[in-house]
Amino acid sequence: MKKIIAFMLLVFPAVAFAQLGVSYHQSGLPFVGLNYEFHNKLRVEARMGADNYLNNLSLEGVLTYDLLKRDEYEFYAGLGGRVNIFPGLVVPIGLNLYPFEKKQFGFNIELTPIFGNNDILRGSWGIRYRFSKEN
Repeated sequence: MKKIIAFMLLVFPAVAFAQLGVSYHQSGLPFVGLNYEFHNKLRVEARMGADNYLNNLSLEGVLTYDLLKRDEYEFYAGLGGRVNIFPGLVVPIGLNLYPFEKKQFGFNIELTPIFGNNDILRGSWGIRYRFSKEN
């Protein structure tokens, strides 16, 4: 899984226009994310668990697609995988909200089923920042 995440973050940006972003999601399984957005619709994101010991570090790799995109919000769904604590298939469904005039900083909410040894439904909310905004 680590090789897949490294591949997505290093190779994809070299072959396509990408917009870099970071996020933090608060929940019972909180995480930070680093993402690249391609063609203003498709995001590849590497996520790392937060608020835990380093030996319990969980990693996720997800690919999301904006089903509905406006200047003020993005409704997305995706697919990915998770390793270490609660490993399995992740299916994120979420909403990014950009309420300010400059559309770089926003908020997010996400509902993510995690299918594996222990099926879990994770709900999270947080913040997102895009380093550049193409109009």
